[in-house]
Amino acid sequence: MSKLKAWISAARLRTLPLSISGILVGSACAYIAIHQFNLSLDKLSLINAKHTTEVIPLNMEQSIAEMFSLPKKVFNITIPILALITTLGFQILSNFANDYGDGVKGTDNEDRIGPMRAIQSGAIKPHEMKRAMIITAVLTLISAIALIYVSLGLDKLLISLFFLVLGITAIWAAIKYTVGDNAYGYRGLGDVFVFVFFGPVSVMGIYVLITQQLNWWTMLPSITIGLLSVAVLNLNNMRDLESDRKAGKNTIVVKIGLAKAKLFHYIVITVAFVCASLFILMNYLATSYVFIFLPMLAFIPILLHVFKVERTTNPSDLDPELKKVALSTFAFAILMVISVVIM
Repeated sequence: MSKLKAWISAARLRTLPLSISGILVGSACAYIAIHQFNLSLDKLSLINAKHTTEVIPLNMEQSIAEMFSLPKKVFNITIPILALITTLGFQILSNFANDYGDGVKGTDNEDRIGPMRAIQSGAIKPHEMKRAMIITAVLTLISAIALIYVSLGLDKLLISLFFLVLGITAIWAAIKYTVGDNAYGYRGLGDVFVFVFFGPVSVMGIYVLITQQLNWWTMLPSITIGLLSVAVLNLNNMRDLESDRKAGKNTIVVKIGLAKAKLFHYIVITVAFVCASLFILMNYLATSYVFIFLPMLAFIPILLHVFKVERTTNPSDLDPELKKVALSTFAFAILMVISVVIM
């Protein structure tokens, strides 16, 4: 394996679409909220124009005047662009750290199924990967600071500090997945961190940065993306069941076994589907916009995937399924963006 191919392999490009799915979905949610807010202002203006001759009580007159003075909100495209760059940085850092951690601990060995890792192949030395992790972490932190500044400025200092701490925590989480004596990926906690950072942190975080507010209904798509991301990790852990068990990597799959891991997989995907359906239905009832159902098409290949998992008895045969679920999740995000852009 050449040096360039080794670095591309270590970056694991096929994982990147999944990592940015939450940003795309959260941005789409923010676009919907801004669009609905501006439509409401337009309707209020029309109502005001029709009833200018009517007598309005003084206390109502003041509040109505305040509503009419509100400016229309603008969707700042720079914010999701910076968020995408930052998220890609986090994911590449996580991939480098995963390669490094599993490489130095011997988890990546001849028993492992899937593409050979960079350190495992010998093309990249551990100290080189460590240096790349430091550089990626610094660049990602700079990008995160730029994102926070563009979104919140210096006025909202406390919120800015919260997001900065969140960014630093994300960097820590990316590294500690497999690196160190207490790597949480080796204690069955990977699924929890993947859900939190790929789901609520990603979807609701970008929503807050764009709209400057938090709406509870964004929890539904954040759960969907978070759980579908967990499904990808669960597939990875089912595939690597034997090699992880031998290496002492106690993932949830190692702890509960293949049969229960499959049941866990079905539950995760079912809940993700229910949350997505509720979110789409809520938005349809609010907007009567039929194209809002477009993202649900992404669940068709996921349903076919569930039947494939049910029929599979050899864990190594699950390797192609990782790409299917990851790309279906990305398709859900892309279709969400398309549905709101043509709104």
